[in-house]
Amino acid sequence: MIMPLIKGLKYTLGRFFSKPITIQYPEERREVAPRWRGIHYFNVDENGMFKCVACGLCAAVCPSKCIRIKAGEDEDGVRYPMEYEINAIRCIYCGFCVEACPVDAIRMGSKYDFTDYHREDFRLTIDRLVTQDYLDK
Repeated sequence: MIMPLIKGLKYTLGRFFSKPITIQYPEERREVAPRWRGIHYFNVDENGMFKCVACGLCAAVCPSKCIRIKAGEDEDGVRYPMEYEINAIRCIYCGFCVEACPVDAIRMGSKYDFTDYHREDFRLTIDRLVTQDYLDK
């Protein structure tokens, strides 16, 4: 009857004098695994333009249907997305959109704590996907 109590006290005292493993979260962040699938962003080329050609494969392969894309075409016949939106609340972060993209236009970052107060802030449009302003919060 007293033996489990002694074992528990022994374990507690052994951990009591060891170095704590707590990190100070907002200032310190833990490293994520290399295969971590975080929030989306657009890959840009050397000219600073995003590579998306509005093929629609990312929206077609998305199981949660959180990607909305509207294609346009310029005078040279080059396709581009007039509207591109990812609903980050609805997204399940499966990475299918990244794998399906033929021009490597969309990627997933390593940010794991994407939070905000308003639902509208979780709608990632072209401007936010290119500038990545939400990745620095």
